Amino acid sequence: MEMFQLGSRALNHRPDNTDDDETEREYDRLRALAREEAQKRSRCFDLAHEAYTSGDGARAKQLSTEGKQHAAQMDAYNAQARDFIFRANNSSSHMPSDTIDLHGLYVEEAEDVLEERIKRGRERGERHLHVIVGKGNHSQGHVQRIRPRVEKVCRELGLKYRTEENEGRIFVDLTGGRVEHMPPPPQAPSYGGYPGEGHGGQHGGHGGHGGHGGVGNGGQKQDDDLVKKLVNKLFKECCVVM
Repeated sequence: MEMFQLGSRALNHRPDNTDDDETEREYDRLRALAREEAQKRSRCFDLAHEAYTSGDGARAKQLSTEGKQHAAQMDAYNAQARDFIFRANNSSSHMPSDTIDLHGLYVEEAEDVLEERIKRGRERGERHLHVIVGKGNHSQGHVQRIRPRVEKVCRELGLKYRTEENEGRIFVDLTGGRVEHMPPPPQAPSYGGYPGEGHGGQHGGHGGHGGHGGVGNGGQKQDDDLVKKLVNKLFKECCVVM
């Protein structure tokens, strides 16, 4: 599996919020610990392979067990980082109810979060969703890694979507209809929302299935419940690709 360095600005910053730097430091610390465990895991597996080929089966088994332990710890640190940054970016105190922010998530994490958010939204009869994917300014190579996965999810679920004007946000129609007219851009109560109403390409796709994670109209409790579902699913998987 390939692992990308996140770099700074995993947070969707609010003006004059002095807690942002502290939050990012904690997030970066957790991801760094996960990367350290990934390196130890790989080293153990490499040594286990060498021991096996040299005929030392007992040593190979011991190293393999150690590698699995490092892999489990890596997953735990990544889960903590995921939950931490998701809560910070999607706090009900500043995030509009029709918006989900995927900043700071690895792409596999983002896919599961989005699928569940769409599922919950459609069950509640919501008609649209603004998905903040970022412009890729702070990712390695300035590549938008989450955007293609969001578009893939929409195609699989048969939902039309359009890129909004600021290019860091995607409008998704949850009804399955064409995106003819979009509502005004979401307005976040604590810092004025996000600029621009979008004009983008028309896209479509075919059906799919739901996943885990997200944030909706239910506020912080619902957010916490969804994060717990993510932990149960993703704690078993290695989600380390940006």
